[in-house]
Amino acid sequence: MNIHIPYGKAELTLALPQERVAAVLESKAHGYQAEASETELVRRAMAAPVGTPRLQELARGKKNIVIIVSDHTRPVPTQVIAPLLLAEIEAGNPEAQVTFLVATGLHRGTTEEELREKFGPALYGKVRIVVHDCWDKSSLAQLAKLPSGGELWLNKVAAEADLLLAEGFIEPHLFAGFSGGRKSVLPGIVGDSTIRVNHCAEHIAHEKARVGILEGNPIHEDMLHAARQAKLAYIVNVVIDAQKKVIGAFAGDVEQAHLQGCAFLQELAAVAAAPAEIVVTTNGGYPLDQNIYQHVKGLSSAEATCKKGGVIIVCADLGDGHGSVELYEWLQKGAAAVTNTILAVDRYSTVPDQWATQIMARIQCKHKVIFVTAPAQHEVLRRMGFAAVETFEEALAQAEEAVGREAKITVIPDGVAVIVR
Repeated sequence: MNIHIPYGKAELTLALPQERVAAVLESKAHGYQAEASETELVRRAMAAPVGTPRLQELARGKKNIVIIVSDHTRPVPTQVIAPLLLAEIEAGNPEAQVTFLVATGLHRGTTEEELREKFGPALYGKVRIVVHDCWDKSSLAQLAKLPSGGELWLNKVAAEADLLLAEGFIEPHLFAGFSGGRKSVLPGIVGDSTIRVNHCAEHIAHEKARVGILEGNPIHEDMLHAARQAKLAYIVNVVIDAQKKVIGAFAGDVEQAHLQGCAFLQELAAVAAAPAEIVVTTNGGYPLDQNIYQHVKGLSSAEATCKKGGVIIVCADLGDGHGSVELYEWLQKGAAAVTNTILAVDRYSTVPDQWATQIMARIQCKHKVIFVTAPAQHEVLRRMGFAAVETFEEALAQAEEAVGREAKITVIPDGVAVIVR
């Protein structure tokens, strides 16, 4: 049985005995046939926004308009969405000054090359682009506190806008329920201290802070409050397939349009768990498999269907290394010790990337995790408590040594795209 999975900008082919494959868990989004082109889907959504007037009406009389865009780690089709946003703004207010604010959250700054690729030749160099820096206190303005008690520090470019907009995409999220919507603000364009309180150990351990759950999720509630405080007036969010093509678009109010998009995705992404001793997963290929840090997402999906004591195999490009010095240093201390330490940290003392460490350590305590990647990252992975090999065949052999040569195998070709129940 040959199963194709994404790996960087290419793919790997897994040759597995069919009788041992318990299931292949895939989002129906990957086979979904959209009823129109990407551009047309977004245009239709913007023509009938949910819970707000059309953008051209919102733009009237506004001089300083800011559009939050996702950074280099997110496959948001900015080249599709941005021109339509600009056209709507111009239709309502051709004199408006527009700034694109790149929502990096706690990620490294987006490079010039990455911005050029993101915006494309039609826009790059012709529009004003500001890259958010969550550590630069001088670039932030303080707003009211959040339900978590954290102080809301917002990028001044957004805080000073006459009209704040956001593009984004909706995917399952391991502790915020779903990405998109309010996440453009928190964690996208806030200060590092705001993110750290929102992502505290108490919240991460909360039973409602799980993939596909919004109601009662303290992380989501904090994020939504931040978006309202920031006066995020209008969003355009899309759902994409495995080829990163738009199959659904939702525009309008930050909460109402987002909920509509989440409901659409839930129907496509929810899959029943198929418990197995070996689970193979990915982070959906480029750009989400660039570093180890991002793989907490694919690992979480695998965790939901891997039997206790089982083995998780992750196929990942990892061209950008570990992605987080903090995560790298934390995990070298051992999963059990790290877990106990983190659970004792109060929400106001949260440190960067503690949340990803908490989840990865939780998974390591239950499962052996083997990364299939280029040798350049093997030593880093081993120091972090993972096994590392160059080929899938080597990984499968190691897994079979641990759980048996007849062990069942569940494959999740894109661990970011599914909600495993």
